[in-house]
Amino acid sequence: MNSAIHKTLHRCPWPLLASIATSSHCKCEAANLSCQKTIGRVYFTLAKYKMEGEGSSKKKIVNPKAIIHQRFGDKARYSVEEVQDSPANGCPGLAIPQKGPCSYRCSLELPEFTVVSDVLKRKKDAMQSAAEKALEQLSDPPVEDPSDQLVARLSYLFSNEFYSTCHPLSGHFRAALQRAGSLNGFVPISVMPIFDSKLSNLCKSIKPESESKPLEVMSIVMDAATRLSETVLISKEFISLKRTSPYPPEVIQSIEDCCDQETYVKVIRVPYMVEKVVELLTLDVSANKYYMDAIARELGAADASMVLLSRCIGKSSSETRLYFNAPISYQSDKEDFKDGSYLNARASYLSGQDIYGDAILATIGYTWKSSDLLHEDVSPRTYYRLLMNKVPTGIYKLSREAVLAAELPPKFGTRSNWRGLYPRDILCTFCRQHRLPEAVFSLIVTNDVPEETSRCEVKILSKGQDLILHYYPQQSFRKQSDAIQDASSRVVSWLNNYLRKLNMPREDLTIYGNGLDLDFYPEHISKEMKLFSLVHKNLLSINDTKQSTSVDMVPSYNIEGPASEVFASNGCVVCVSYSVFLVKEGEKEVLEKNDEFEFELGSEAVIPEFEVVVAQMGVGQSACFTVELPSQDLIFAANGDAARVLSLLSSGGCNLEYSTTLLRVTEPLEDRMEKAFFSPSLSKQRVNYAVQHIKESSATFLVDFGCGSGSLLDSLLDYPTSLEKIIGVDISVKALARAAKTLHSKLSNNSTNPVQTSGLNSALLLDGSITTFDSRLYDCDIGTCLEVIEHMYEDQATLFGNVVLSSFCPKILIVSTPNYEYNVILQKSTTQNQEEDEDQSSTKPCKFRNFDHKFEWTREQFQVWASDLAKTHNYSVEFSGVGGTEGVEPGFASQIAVFKRGFELPTGGDFAAVPYDVVWDWRSANM
Repeated sequence: MNSAIHKTLHRCPWPLLASIATSSHCKCEAANLSCQKTIGRVYFTLAKYKMEGEGSSKKKIVNPKAIIHQRFGDKARYSVEEVQDSPANGCPGLAIPQKGPCSYRCSLELPEFTVVSDVLKRKKDAMQSAAEKALEQLSDPPVEDPSDQLVARLSYLFSNEFYSTCHPLSGHFRAALQRAGSLNGFVPISVMPIFDSKLSNLCKSIKPESESKPLEVMSIVMDAATRLSETVLISKEFISLKRTSPYPPEVIQSIEDCCDQETYVKVIRVPYMVEKVVELLTLDVSANKYYMDAIARELGAADASMVLLSRCIGKSSSETRLYFNAPISYQSDKEDFKDGSYLNARASYLSGQDIYGDAILATIGYTWKSSDLLHEDVSPRTYYRLLMNKVPTGIYKLSREAVLAAELPPKFGTRSNWRGLYPRDILCTFCRQHRLPEAVFSLIVTNDVPEETSRCEVKILSKGQDLILHYYPQQSFRKQSDAIQDASSRVVSWLNNYLRKLNMPREDLTIYGNGLDLDFYPEHISKEMKLFSLVHKNLLSINDTKQSTSVDMVPSYNIEGPASEVFASNGCVVCVSYSVFLVKEGEKEVLEKNDEFEFELGSEAVIPEFEVVVAQMGVGQSACFTVELPSQDLIFAANGDAARVLSLLSSGGCNLEYSTTLLRVTEPLEDRMEKAFFSPSLSKQRVNYAVQHIKESSATFLVDFGCGSGSLLDSLLDYPTSLEKIIGVDISVKALARAAKTLHSKLSNNSTNPVQTSGLNSALLLDGSITTFDSRLYDCDIGTCLEVIEHMYEDQATLFGNVVLSSFCPKILIVSTPNYEYNVILQKSTTQNQEEDEDQSSTKPCKFRNFDHKFEWTREQFQVWASDLAKTHNYSVEFSGVGGTEGVEPGFASQIAVFKRGFELPTGGDFAAVPYDVVWDWRSANM
């Protein structure tokens, strides 16, 4: 064997692989391959083994080009040229060039020699081929020592070649030549690893724990610079480096040509004392100055070398950073500097790293796009929006560009009705903002029902991979995307609530999520969460307390414009224009405005006051209402003129005034389908069915279970009936508020409708769950529950049936729910190939009619449910329906069960149980 090969293999630290390589070489000799080629291939194999097999913490080297780069860095130059494929398969007689695919040839120039690759179809393959040919010609292993690579990188950074690039760090080199006096030409070491990722990565390779310690990184760079004493001058006093030889005259001339450019930029000072407000400053960053020196002066530092930089804040492409003072001793372990009293909670919270003392928030620096200095003003609005982007509800508000109007909905609706960033994206953004690993989503698919369904578990881990939160829902969805979004929505809502309760005792926090199928481990929560309560004096929401259930607490408002026949109801998508003003004694400052803003009514996607007022408006009408001041964080995030707003706020007596106009209303898909297929609409047919039974029963006392916005109760007032007392109960206060307004308007003006309302003595709206007993609903003549139970889970629907028949004991109970079998007609395809659709209709699963439906039963399922309840509680039951024809497949669109009590009620009973809250109580003047 050739002695050079023996020498190389004897240096190999991996004997087993070396012996394999030696054996391989013998075969290569038999094939008359050169010794140098064998050496290159053996080394390439060994390098891959070392990086992959020994578990090295360095970046894996798995291809020839990476090995070449590790040895030669930027000295390796690749030149790729196109080679037109022969249109005649290489026939020289064809002289006319034709268009066709190109191949590529790469030339690789190294300091010692140049190689040319084979002709290949892809550029990157040609480059790898050139690198592999270069490895075959190398007799010595590549340089692997990262310290040597760091020295080589520094040498390149101070070369003429680097100066002429648009590298972000080259701008600092050019600007340093404008520094005055003894600082001229000196570049602070603190900026080098920040703006040169290769330099930073090499420092981490040398000392991995230095990643979170910028002062140690600077020390590593300083040590490497000592090996370049002939080309780089070190200033221990200024902790800076300078090129020893002068730059060429053309370089100096290009700098002098830019000296007359004056530039000023606005920045934010963030004091380390939380009680001090952030303030707006102006920096002079003209071309004849170094902007780092200007920042140093504002921080009270001796020079730019005493200023440290944070990582980018916000978008990764942004140059928004925090600048702060380094400890004077430049020793990261000084305990006096780490005193908690100097921790800048706001700056640390924003950046995700420890920052001490005052800090400057600025968007300024050099980028790859231009050799000129990038600079953008940073206003208090920017600062407060960065704070908002750390909180789920703030992320949602910013995605909607509606800081003062939008609220994060508590649950996910269909994609057509959801507006703004989707819940999964909000959760992922939240994790990124807090430097947590990406949330883990696990889909669980089940086939134990007529069709496949999915549910999604969510896990959030700490930086150390400890489990912070685990959500394991029981509800399944037909679409996997809905399962993911719903799970994300519930986790995001929980996190939002958690941030309001950071001061809760740990044992309470641990069990806080149990009702939501959620486990939480507060001991693993990240440090940024602990800073939250120090930074946010108030949460980013208009009203942090539970809304009052009294209609009297609805904000005062006035509606202007002609009455419209088009009103919005829960589930409708409304489009409004609005403006929000800060008002004080007649003075107004606009904070936020939006010409077209859409949201689903009833989804709690806007502040409560906004939703209540819009629910009372018709299309084309306008309204104004006033609310109390929210957190100042929100006000400053919405408005850019902080000085004007602050002057109004400082004098007190301010409030917010909203002005809005309802532009259009889009009905829910379910209503649109029903109107398209039925005349009168299916909802109207259900009401008519109930009214007919009320008339026939001669009922005087009616209870509407799940009355919503009062559509049935409102319709009853248009017919002559024997009713004397009506009660509506629902769990939605907002829906009850609208019902109260509608009913109050009719009953207070009964002179226009004397026949229908003359016998009615009282009307009551109650806020409560229909699965909980309230004695005021006991022994009614007739109870109605129209299209309600499908919004519950099936076990809750059964609980309601048991409670209403055993405790409320109505003489008659009417329950309606969608017939799932009819959905194939409502959702039939409009494509031309109707025969194909009809063939698939019997097997293709149908969607539920409404995204909020938890189930939809077939006729058999509904009849089994109702029959079991009737038998258990001594009721009889009859089945009917509306929409469709009895006896014709697939039955009625809405199936109805009418329960009739078969026993007399005993005397006495618990009449003290009144858990429901009164929302509205009307009494006739005749009582």
